[in-house]
Amino acid sequence: MQRHRLVFAGSGGQGVVTAAIIFAEAAAVYEDLNAVQTQSYGAAARGGVTRAEIIISESQIDFPRVNQPNTMVCLAQEAYNDYYRIIRPGGLLLMDSHFVDYKQKAEARQISLPMYSQLSRELESAPALNICMLGALQELTKLVKTESILNSLSSRFSGERLSMNEKALEIGRKLAFSF
Repeated sequence: MQRHRLVFAGSGGQGVVTAAIIFAEAAAVYEDLNAVQTQSYGAAARGGVTRAEIIISESQIDFPRVNQPNTMVCLAQEAYNDYYRIIRPGGLLLMDSHFVDYKQKAEARQISLPMYSQLSRELESAPALNICMLGALQELTKLVKTESILNSLSSRFSGERLSMNEKALEIGRKLAFSF
């Protein structure tokens, strides 16, 4: 695997930082890859733009920041507006169709999936949008195995929360698979 740089961006409270931590842990702990993860928050913890960065590599990672990601996820319009220009040409830009209207075009493969809407239908709410996004991301990139994400989830959650997150992960995978 070559070095892969990811940015997860959204609105405070959507869980993009938690998703980044879970994804990086899946790579580092369960896939035996090198991974670093950093995050930054907007002016307000809830509602402000939140950004998390991940680098995954088989080789040593010397610099933990991502300037031009191979893959970007945007779960909020403001995050998209702020960051869509930084994606590496030819990269992957994954968005939720409920929250992001991508009128501007990035020089990337842009995929908009109805993650929030599908979660609302299947789980009668959408509290696990971030985990649904991880399922879609895993299916589209194959950077880590589904089992690795599931292991990372089970190290953080139990009972009903774990079950809900496992369902959300699978919903995301199915949405991306059908794309």
